[in-house]
Amino acid sequence: MSTSENTALHAKSSRAQRTQIQPKIGLASRLVNIILAIKPLANFAKQRARQMMIQRAENIGVPWRENVRQLSDRDWEKELISVQNPELQYPDYYLSSFHAYERGNLSWEAAWEVESAAYAVHAKIWSDTGAQGDSQLRQSYHQIVKQQVSIQPQDILDLGCSVGMSTFALQAVYPQAKITGVDLSPYFLAVAKYRSEQYRQQINWLHRAAESTNLPDASFDLVSACLVFHELPQTAAKKVIAEAHRLLRPGGYLTIMDMNPESEVYRNMPPYVLTLLKSTEPYLDRYFTLDLEKVLLDTGFCTPTITPNSPRHRTIVAQSLTKQ
Repeated sequence: MSTSENTALHAKSSRAQRTQIQPKIGLASRLVNIILAIKPLANFAKQRARQMMIQRAENIGVPWRENVRQLSDRDWEKELISVQNPELQYPDYYLSSFHAYERGNLSWEAAWEVESAAYAVHAKIWSDTGAQGDSQLRQSYHQIVKQQVSIQPQDILDLGCSVGMSTFALQAVYPQAKITGVDLSPYFLAVAKYRSEQYRQQINWLHRAAESTNLPDASFDLVSACLVFHELPQTAAKKVIAEAHRLLRPGGYLTIMDMNPESEVYRNMPPYVLTLLKSTEPYLDRYFTLDLEKVLLDTGFCTPTITPNSPRHRTIVAQSLTKQ
């Protein structure tokens, strides 16, 4: 049997297995959707979720309010002008309310709070990490990437880079690499640029859509998407994967770290907590029912590996096909 036939057989077998375990939207989740369709209840859930995050952050020693005060006291005009693309047309899905912000990621408030929010959200992944849970989560991702990516990437793209937390972590893992961060929020990118100046890191920040970067074909060895796909509708997710495939050199890698739909944490989540979570994540059901492995195979990647890297997260590593 040839290599191509063996690969095709493996992919067919893998797809058959996936068909049996394809996640579906459960009864509790459907009931939550009904609740969230009632706007006053949805608004209450969003604000409750936000207050719980702020309180959790303060409880673990993250000064959420003080962090926001310090950032809001700055004049951000220089950074915003330097990163903003005034010709960018925002996709409709990005104009939704995210994370309890009415304007979603297109606001200063979201940009000033995202770092503190990451520390708060990831504080309880492991029972004993507190504010260090966020860095441990990223380390668990990069440990798998280092183990499974067989090349030493020189050009790295961080899709959906937000304020740069994922980008700076990648730079620490691959200090020799030239790194580009892409995000749709100019407010996030302004904070990322400010942080890179503080850290004296040379990173190229681009205000573009992850599914349409307008970057040259085959210009990266590694494309990373950290905690991005759960914020995308399925159509956009497929386009992002197609764009990553276009941007990768032959033999390059796409790596994804995100929520794990197979996690017992989510399967057994109490309805009240699920309501709070889904009130801030409008595309969560679509992410949980998206077969990312199939999308990767259909796009032209080799069969990916899927590895749990926390009780709630998974890492997907997919290599683009080398030239025959």
